[in-house]
Amino acid sequence: MLWQAIGAVRDLGRLHDIASVLIRYGFGDLVRRIGMAGALERAGRALHWHEPEALARLEPPARVRRALEELGPSFVKLGQILATRVDLFPAEWIAEFSKLQDAAPALPFAELLPQLTEDLGAPPEAIFPRLETQALAAASLAQVHRAWLPDGTAVILKVRRPGIRQIVEADLRLLARLAEIVESEAPELRRYRPREVVRQFTLSLRRELDFSAEGRSAERIAAHFADHPEIVVPRIHWPWTGERLNVQDHVEGIAGRDLAAVEAAGLDRKLLARRGARAVLQMMLADGFFHADPHPGNVFYLPDNRIAFIDFGMTGRLSEERRYQLAVLLHGLVSHDAEKVAEVLLDWSGGAEVDSETLQTEIDAFVDQYHGVPLKNLDLGAMLSDLVAILREHGLALPPDLALLIKAFIALEGLGRQLDPDFDMAGEAAPFLEQVVLAHAAPGAILQRGWRTFSSALALLAGLPQDLRQLLRAAQRGKLQVQVDVPPLKHFGDRLDRAASRLAISVVTAALIIGSAIVMTVEREPGLPGLPSFGLLGFIAAVIGGIWVLFSIWRGGKG
Repeated sequence: MLWQAIGAVRDLGRLHDIASVLIRYGFGDLVRRIGMAGALERAGRALHWHEPEALARLEPPARVRRALEELGPSFVKLGQILATRVDLFPAEWIAEFSKLQDAAPALPFAELLPQLTEDLGAPPEAIFPRLETQALAAASLAQVHRAWLPDGTAVILKVRRPGIRQIVEADLRLLARLAEIVESEAPELRRYRPREVVRQFTLSLRRELDFSAEGRSAERIAAHFADHPEIVVPRIHWPWTGERLNVQDHVEGIAGRDLAAVEAAGLDRKLLARRGARAVLQMMLADGFFHADPHPGNVFYLPDNRIAFIDFGMTGRLSEERRYQLAVLLHGLVSHDAEKVAEVLLDWSGGAEVDSETLQTEIDAFVDQYHGVPLKNLDLGAMLSDLVAILREHGLALPPDLALLIKAFIALEGLGRQLDPDFDMAGEAAPFLEQVVLAHAAPGAILQRGWRTFSSALALLAGLPQDLRQLLRAAQRGKLQVQVDVPPLKHFGDRLDRAASRLAISVVTAALIIGSAIVMTVEREPGLPGLPSFGLLGFIAAVIGGIWVLFSIWRGGKG
C-alpha cells in the first residue's frame, strides 16, 4: 500500500497535490488503483473526484501534458525526458511532451542577492561594474541576468533558484515510490518502464542542478571544435562558476527560430544547415559526447554564417561500440540491408523476449519500401521514428543513451530542413558513418578489442579456483543456499495469511458471543458480583471484532 511506502509525513501534502491534479485531469481510476486515494482518505484529506467537462474532451496525451505543467518544475522536466523516449511513446505523445516549456516567473533580484553574494565571494557590484537586475530569461531551476566584466566583456549569470534543490529532491522521492507502485499495481503500464524512466530522470535532473557540470560539458565540446571557427561555444568563467552559479560569455546573435532575421541578415541558410548538421554529427559519431537538445532555442546564428550552441544541461554519451552499432544501423537503412538492421535492434533490446522471426519480417518489409529511393530523398529522421515504432509494437525499449541520441538526431534533421527544405541528412551523415566503420575495422582497434577480451578471459580463469573453493566451503558448512523468489506465490501467501487472521478473529468473536450469553444467564451468587457486566463487556468486544472482520472483507474486496 502507498501509505506504508510513504516513509515520511513531510511528503503527504505534496502527495495530495499530485493526486488532486491527476483526478482533475481524468486519472482518478489510476489514483484509486495504486492506493493513493485510500492513503489520503485515511490521512483525513478530502479528494474531489469531479472531472471538468472541458478537460474530459481533451485527448489523453494533452491531458497528461496539462497535468505535468500544473504539477510544477520537476514534472515539466520529467515530461521533457519522456519526450526523448521515442521508443516508449507513439508520435502523438512525443509531440505533446515536446510542447512542455520550462518557463517560470522571475524572482526579484533581491531574493537572489544573498545566495549570489555567497557564491561570488563578494558583492556582485564588486566584480561586475554593470549588472542588469531585470532577468533576461527565467526557468524552473534558474534565471539568467546579463552583466559586464571590467574589460567590457558581456557575460550572463545563470543563477539557481534558492531552495529549489529541496523541492526537487522531495518530488524525486515521491516519483521513485510512485514508479514502484505503478509497476506492481498497474500491469498495463509496466511496458513504459516507470522505474527506469524515473531513474534516468533522477540522474539527468541532479546533473542539471549542478551548473559546474554544465560548464565542464560546454568546455569539453568547445575543445572538440577548437579548429572549427564556424562553431561557437560560450566561454565559461571558472573563477565564479560553481554548483549554483554559471558565468559564461553572452552570445549576441539571431535566435534559431527567427528565420526572417536570418534572411534579413543575408546569411546562407543552406550553409548554416550543413554546418549545424556536421557539428552535431561530429559530436555524436566522432567524439561520442553530444548536445542532446539541439532545438532552435539552443542555437544562434552569427555573422559569417557561424553557429553558436548554448545550454549544455542535457548531454549524451556514446561508447565506441554504440557508435559502431549506430553506424551499422544507419548504413543498413541506407543500403537496404534488413538483416544488419534487425541484428543491431536485437542487440539493443538487451536480450528481451521477442519473436525474432516476426521482427525480421517486419524490418524486411520496412526497408524494402525505401528500395530505389535516391539517397538525398531519404528522410533519416522519419525512418528512425518508424523503425522505433516497430520496436515499440514488440514491447522492446532502447537503452537510455540511444533513446536520447535518436531524439537528438530527429531534432537535428528537423532543424536542418527548417533552414533548407532540400537538406540531405543522409548525405551529410555518410562520411561520418564511413569514418566510424573504418575506425572500428582498423588493425589497432581490432588488436585492442582482442587484448581486452583476452585479459577478461584470463582474469576469469585466474579467479575460477578461488570461486570454486569458496563454493565448496559453503556447501561443506551447510551454508549453501538457493533462493527462489516467486512473487505470485508470495502474494498468494499474503492472502492466505489475511484470510487466516479474519478466521481467527471470527472464531474469537463467536466465542465471545456464546460465552457472554452464558455469563449473562447465570444467576448472580453472593461471592461472584458483576457477572452480567462481564457479559456486556464481552458483547461489546464481539461487536468490535465483527465490525473489524466486515471492514477487512470489504476493504479486501475493494482492493
